[in-house]
Amino acid sequence: MGRLIVVSNRVATPTETKGSAGGLAVGVFGALKDAGGVWFGWSGDVVSETVAHAGPTIVHEGRVTFATVGLTRKDYDQYYRGFSNATLWPVFHYRNDLARYERDEYAGYRRVNAWLAHKLTRLLEPDDIIWVHDYHLIPFAEALRAEGVTNRIGFFLHIPFPAPQIIFSIPPHEELVKSLCCFDLLGFQTTTDQLAFHDYITRHARGTVSADDRVEAFGRHLRTGVYRIGVFPDEIAEQAQRYESRQHVLDLKQSLEGRKLIMSVDRLDYSKGLVERFRAFEQLLERSPEWRGNVTLVQIAPPTRSDVETYQLIRQELEGEAGRINGRYSGLDYTPIRYLNQRYDRWKLMSLFRESQIGFVTPLHDGMNLVAKEYVAAQNPDDPGVLVLSIFAGAAAELSGSLLVNPHDAIGMCEALQQALSMPLKERQRRHQVNMAALRKNDLGVWRDSFLRDLRSVPVGEGH
Repeated sequence: MGRLIVVSNRVATPTETKGSAGGLAVGVFGALKDAGGVWFGWSGDVVSETVAHAGPTIVHEGRVTFATVGLTRKDYDQYYRGFSNATLWPVFHYRNDLARYERDEYAGYRRVNAWLAHKLTRLLEPDDIIWVHDYHLIPFAEALRAEGVTNRIGFFLHIPFPAPQIIFSIPPHEELVKSLCCFDLLGFQTTTDQLAFHDYITRHARGTVSADDRVEAFGRHLRTGVYRIGVFPDEIAEQAQRYESRQHVLDLKQSLEGRKLIMSVDRLDYSKGLVERFRAFEQLLERSPEWRGNVTLVQIAPPTRSDVETYQLIRQELEGEAGRINGRYSGLDYTPIRYLNQRYDRWKLMSLFRESQIGFVTPLHDGMNLVAKEYVAAQNPDDPGVLVLSIFAGAAAELSGSLLVNPHDAIGMCEALQQALSMPLKERQRRHQVNMAALRKNDLGVWRDSFLRDLRSVPVGEGH
């Protein structure tokens, strides 16, 4: 069996893979350790032209090789900050109103993909299989094919794939879909995403889709599939329990003084429905006076892409809403919303989840949303909290024990919070058991192994 080559925009450091990284990094590193291989991508550093065009920085960790390159300021601005995050991210999350398109940024996006592909070719062996991750690298297989690479190449999209009428707002949309067709296997988080891609192929690319999800378009043959990314629930449960007596948890419990706790953790991003969530919590305090002074919402929102103007605006709006609501309902000894714009260690978050009565996860659009799954896994099965979850999170299709809400309906979310806060223990336990069974059935290892099994089963050269 050949080596596994993982390609992602950012590469986790060897230190991060040993505990502080998120679920994706843990799952990918596990596959690399099993098969042996290379993890290739951007180091996260912006460097000079001289440094960028030197060879990749190589670090060995057992059977895994970490190979990273830096980006020049121009490449960072055009490829990452520009087309990836100012065009693709908003459009793929159905926020065309926040997207911009600049031809030079798109040219930079394709140029960097071609440059990265060229760097990787020097590290490849004939029987390697290549697993490419996410929207930053849509043209990557096409660039590798142009270099003469014939290895199996798979792609997994971690964010939603939008309906055709949405993706049409990106002028070179057909070039992007054609680039996707250069992969041998395309993986999506949900059936809805896969169907949106199939819809584009059949209605707009003059292609065909067979009953077994094989696609023929742009002179290529490829396979598509749905692979629901998961977590390792029992590992999370063990860690959450181990950390629950640490000082940060004891401090939180003391400060709550017996109040109920609603926990939310998201990157600071407009796709997460943060403002809508604050307004739903305000409705709870407005419509249920008995909860004033008796329930606290803790919103942890680490900053992200802080040099992108849209993200600066969402931070300002969120801080304004938190201040307004707190000004309206605070008392001398009570602050309804604790809004923390900072990063926390992953296992510290799991222990905080375990202490909360409600997990409030309400994205406007999301590929999967692992926070929802982590919240469930972190709960004490004897006294579990309730997950209030957006119907627009990919996880909603699996976590049927949750209270599902529409994040555009503030009163509906308020009513779900009321139901969760007063839910009897037996019902909470039943819902938790249902959700945990789903997490164990499709854990992170199942996601990883099923994708790689399907990629390895693709005959070499099938797509040509």
